[in-house]
Amino acid sequence: MVEQIKLLRNPDKTMPIEKVPNSSLSYYLIAFDEDGNERYEADGKKLSESILTALAKESDPITDVFIISHGWLGDLKDARQQYNDWIGVMAAQTADIERIKQSRPFNPLLIGFHWPSKPWGDENLGGSVSFDVNDEAQLVSEYGDRIANTEPAKQALETIFRAANGDNPTDTSVLDPSVLNAYQVLNQEANLGQDSESGAPGSDWEGFDPQGIYKVSLEEQPVSFDIDYNSIREAILNPLRVLSYWSMKDRARKIGESGGFNLLKSLQQNSKPAVRFHLVGHSFGCIVASAIVNGPQGKGILVRPVNSVVLIQGALSLWSYANKIEYANNRPGYFHPIVTQKKVSGAIITTYSSYDYAVGKMYPLAGKVVFSSVDFAPGDELPKYGGIGSFGIGGEDLQAEYKSIKEPLDFKPGKIYNLQSSRVIKNVQLGGPTSGAHCDIVHPEVAHVVWLAADVI
Repeated sequence: MVEQIKLLRNPDKTMPIEKVPNSSLSYYLIAFDEDGNERYEADGKKLSESILTALAKESDPITDVFIISHGWLGDLKDARQQYNDWIGVMAAQTADIERIKQSRPFNPLLIGFHWPSKPWGDENLGGSVSFDVNDEAQLVSEYGDRIANTEPAKQALETIFRAANGDNPTDTSVLDPSVLNAYQVLNQEANLGQDSESGAPGSDWEGFDPQGIYKVSLEEQPVSFDIDYNSIREAILNPLRVLSYWSMKDRARKIGESGGFNLLKSLQQNSKPAVRFHLVGHSFGCIVASAIVNGPQGKGILVRPVNSVVLIQGALSLWSYANKIEYANNRPGYFHPIVTQKKVSGAIITTYSSYDYAVGKMYPLAGKVVFSSVDFAPGDELPKYGGIGSFGIGGEDLQAEYKSIKEPLDFKPGKIYNLQSSRVIKNVQLGGPTSGAHCDIVHPEVAHVVWLAADVI
């Protein structure tokens, strides 16, 4: 079914474009389905055709293309609001824009990359849920879309939800056998790999252990996902959250490697060699951005390297870019070709924050590690399971530089920079006990980093 996308138009009425309110910048909001296929617009055309037309213009030529990917979101309305917020704060950094214009011609084209990424969080698992027939059907449908939309998966989800809403089991030290079996069925239907830290996003763990996650959840009540839930119900549902999280990582990779990579390659093929390309991602969008650059299984061949990559609170393994992971028998991380094959000519930059609970909790739970035992500070020892949004990019071979996002920054080509951002990305009230400051990214300091990265030559 064709998704209808209501678009604003620029003053000359020649191409669909989103205008950011109270801003000088506009962007294209291009939508892809869960299989990585570009969706058609209301007029029956693909938005990529309009983007290619804009790139071909001889008057006021485009100099830079930014492809920006959100993380977990529900629909196009949410995506539009988030891109309006992000690009609005970018537009407000007029000093950065003028600095670039003084050094070279600068006429950017911005693309908001939308992909179906329903949240792993608990918007519909709150204390008000009564689990009557209609509620249960909705929950099963929504989590089926996130994990596996098969009949066995739906039956397993029904068992899990009913157990979470029922009376506490007699033996609370372990999952009820029926719930454990339901999780095992659900994991089988999800069909995720288990390739440890070197695996592709979605399989970069040692496998799904619902019993282990349940036990760790009971041990770590101070960081429970929602303080309104009773502890047993919390523990029963936590394996579901973890599995949903990893399933969405897998989707982000597949969409980036297919539709995203094809979009970037087409834009490069149809633009002048001087046009610069920049990738920006947030959360799971960092997987999308990395997969776009890397291509299918890391074997994608672009026309030329991209000029910068900025990963904001990345929900992917901190070892993803490493060429040698000690924890994984010295195997390389999934995205290591980006570095070893020099697919980025400029800088690769990350932000990380100790207040990002979404990334900070999911990776420790995947490894059945008690959350409070994980040290967020960079140092000689990084955890086996940790996300970029909590630690930055890890790997001794990468020689990444650690800096504060608040200090003066001067990025160099071919370098990786991990920016400690806890002094900026810190509003835990925004996401509450589930996500913390994970989405607290609409700040001048973050926008400043994106513009600085784009100016690295």
